[in-house]
Amino acid sequence: MPFVLMVTLEIIVIVLGVLLLVSVLASKASGRLGVPALLLFLVIGMIAGSEGPGQIYFDDVEFAQWLGVLALIFILFSGGLDTAWSFVRPVLRRSLLLSTLGVAVTAFLVGWFSHVFLGLPLVQGLLLGAIVSSTDAAAVFVILRSRGIILRKRTKSILELE
Repeated sequence: MPFVLMVTLEIIVIVLGVLLLVSVLASKASGRLGVPALLLFLVIGMIAGSEGPGQIYFDDVEFAQWLGVLALIFILFSGGLDTAWSFVRPVLRRSLLLSTLGVAVTAFLVGWFSHVFLGLPLVQGLLLGAIVSSTDAAAVFVILRSRGIILRKRTKSILELE
């Protein structure tokens, strides 16, 4: 007879608590290692998921989308509250240029490279470029902050707003 685990509310709370604890520890470790916390969170998710040793099966696409949108709202809201308008105003034009033209150029170059050198179809290469380009500034800012690199005020303002 196969082993069947009864999933009760207590088990769900314990598993969520353990995952939250591991996430907090990963967040602290990311600063010391100079690795973006998001990368460690992805690894934790892969380990905990149905294909990893954690064997947590999750296939509720609508809940995952709702949770992702809620997290994005929280991130943008908290970032907006932490940023002073006097800090943003002088670099608004450069930051908007970086966040639109810079992301578009990065997406195109990664897409072209993926198509030409990796043999991906052009549409898939451009999709990969869009994924990579939209997170590059955030990753750079986190890595610079974790390494203790001090940027000039204007450069820091541009990166933070972008």
